[in-house]
Amino acid sequence: MPRALELPTAASRLARAGVLGRDIARLRFVNDAREEVLRRLHVGTVGDLLLRIPRRYLDFTRAYAIEQAPLGQVATIIGTVDKVVEKHPRPRMVVTQVFLVDATGVLQVAFFRQPWLSKQIQKGDRLAVMGKVEFAYGFKQMASPHFEKLDEGTFTGSILPVHPATEGLSAAWMRRLVSVALEDVDAFPDPLPARLRSRRALMPLSRALRCIHFPRALAEVPLARRRLAYDEVLYLQLALRLRNDANLLDVAPVAHVAGEHVEAMRHALPFALTDEQEAAARDILADMANGSHVMNRLLLGDVGTGKTAVACLALASAVDTGGQACVMAPTGVLARQYATGTGPLLEAAGISWALLTGATLAEERAGILRRLASGELDVVMGTHAVLSDDVAFKRLTLAVIDEQHRFGVGQRTALRAKGPGADLLVMTATPIPRTLALSLYGDLDVSIIRHRPVPGAGIATKVLDEANRDIAYGAIRSALEEGRQAYVVCPLVAERDDAEEELDDVPGLPRDDDGNVETTVPLHAVETEVEHLRHVFPQARVEALHGRMREAEKTAVIDAFRAGEIQVLVSTTVVEVGVDVPNATVMVIENGERFGLAALHQLRGRVGRGRHAGSCFVMAALKSKRGKKSPALERLRALERSSDGFELAEMDLRLRHEGEILGLRQSGGVTLRFVDLGADADLVEAAHEDALELLRYAHTLDAVATRPLRFEVVERYGSIFKEVSGG
Repeated sequence: MPRALELPTAASRLARAGVLGRDIARLRFVNDAREEVLRRLHVGTVGDLLLRIPRRYLDFTRAYAIEQAPLGQVATIIGTVDKVVEKHPRPRMVVTQVFLVDATGVLQVAFFRQPWLSKQIQKGDRLAVMGKVEFAYGFKQMASPHFEKLDEGTFTGSILPVHPATEGLSAAWMRRLVSVALEDVDAFPDPLPARLRSRRALMPLSRALRCIHFPRALAEVPLARRRLAYDEVLYLQLALRLRNDANLLDVAPVAHVAGEHVEAMRHALPFALTDEQEAAARDILADMANGSHVMNRLLLGDVGTGKTAVACLALASAVDTGGQACVMAPTGVLARQYATGTGPLLEAAGISWALLTGATLAEERAGILRRLASGELDVVMGTHAVLSDDVAFKRLTLAVIDEQHRFGVGQRTALRAKGPGADLLVMTATPIPRTLALSLYGDLDVSIIRHRPVPGAGIATKVLDEANRDIAYGAIRSALEEGRQAYVVCPLVAERDDAEEELDDVPGLPRDDDGNVETTVPLHAVETEVEHLRHVFPQARVEALHGRMREAEKTAVIDAFRAGEIQVLVSTTVVEVGVDVPNATVMVIENGERFGLAALHQLRGRVGRGRHAGSCFVMAALKSKRGKKSPALERLRALERSSDGFELAEMDLRLRHEGEILGLRQSGGVTLRFVDLGADADLVEAAHEDALELLRYAHTLDAVATRPLRFEVVERYGSIFKEVSGG
């Protein structure tokens, strides 16, 4: 059982001297009710409070009188509430109108779908509003501006920070508590070594906290955020690396060799490796041969770039060393695809293998387990079934996990526990920007394959609206006449009464000026679409595939599709990985605006895999009722222009501002609050380099100079270590 990291008792004195480590209950103005609210927000110390930064700022240095406020521009205006009116222009629509006055005129402010504001805002209140100034019906107007009630004595500066509020704790009270905390903060030891701060031109932490909460000028805010963002990604990098160290305590790394099986595998491959594949193979085999540390490597490659061929060399190296290997995939579909594609290669290289999934028959399973335990079986490929307690290896020295983001940290740890000291190779076909890869897989070294060794016939992508559906159906009809096959991908399995309500949370849909979905977009469901397409293509066999089906049912459908017995496969995104049918040349994706670019790119990679060119049609709502372009159109047009998955992934990151470390949800909901992975690429790279340098200096950060850092890592990302210690 891996041991938990032990924290030196002196660390808290070094790292959080003064107020930062003080319990929130000891802060002035924190009564029982406010303490309860703060703890519900996971604010347990003053340091936690200071890391809840303002969500925006109202700049009173640019405040305008109502008469002077420029039309068509964003402006801040301060006025007194003269009247509050609530209107109901149509069912389920509430408009709260607030009339502000100052010595120069009247400003009409409209808030939509916020009926509580008519009680929250009263005549005589002082209000600061920030938004775009328009003119209509004789008044200057603002629609849905940012606003803040200016309570007496809560603010005296020229820039007003607006902190996140919650029930029982207003933004004004949050501002007051933060102000009190900062008053008590004198200079305290900065956990980041001065040399690193100087090299990266970062503010001292105490100054950054003051500037982020109460800046004297807005120009200070990005500099302060940069320091907090750097800390965040550095501590996460260190946490991930230290977690691996904790998992690998008391294990002896295996020094793998590349012998006759590796050589035989090279001869068995149907093509010579490309330069990128060779570089990745060298990285992996060198890591495996290094007996001083256990390999932790990510192999990142777009659809069809030949990651499996490189992985086969790693499997062969494990066998050359007298060990065994396990390949774990997230679905039975993908596991069976491995068996079909790599099984013959392993056999040609003299390597025994077996497939183990939840659908494996009891008698066959018993034989596989017996051969694994005796060492007779070299490689097992399977799903989560390989994690079962009764699956025991004689000597597991290599674990390969495909589509790693679909597994939790605990599952990765459970597989490695079956072979203490086993090397780990994780793979993904989902193109990931380097900044996201460094964060999501910060504990792994990264090898990237960008180009396909066999380009294939290619894929033409076209984005269509409902009026042009006949183009997509015409392509399917032509493909069927030529003996080809087609996919139709839907976002839902079955129609639901509440499906349209979900649209409010879907990014990229056409919306009105109030932010509400303006058009009714029908959500396509597999079960309904199958019946519809059977009428559209009566000459074809149309069948369904989705995650609710039993494993045996899914296997039967995929086998029939692969054999050409099914001509049109209507599916959810379960076909995103692992389904390889070269005869399928057309894909239609319904409700394309519901998917990110990476998912759309993965899906279209199912066609054009053989000698026949593929066509992908993305059906999407391109305009609203008012004829405005859909916000989703930009990223969908990018899909038409580019076939480079990495380029699309970078664009997806910029457009959607992905700020959450998705792969760590199983580890206590770790998120990045300060880092913008699209804009902070240099910061992420710098933190990655610095984390490696710090760990080379002090492998577990237990040197006197790095103990404050170690304390911060455990304080912020302690949930990661709970899985290690079983806490």
